Amino acid sequence: MAKFETGKAYETRSIGDSGCIFSITVISRTEKMITFQNWDGKTRRTKIQHDTDGEYIQPDRYSMAPVYRASREAA
Repeated sequence: MAKFETGKAYETRSIGDSGCIFSITVISRTEKMITFQNWDGKTRRTKIQHDTDGEYIQPDRYSMAPVYRASREAA
């Protein structure tokens, strides 16, 4: 199962524009929570979710909010 790792960057594409890429960098993590620096430079904290593909986070709750997956590490 893919897990978020401290110090690594992860990215995802916008639902409305595939050319728009959001990225985060993991600052720290516990078993249930992750602290990260957002694509706009702000530091945030959110709960880690799990499914069959591994860990993921959805920091915001709106219809087209980005979802970051541990399996999508930035190149």
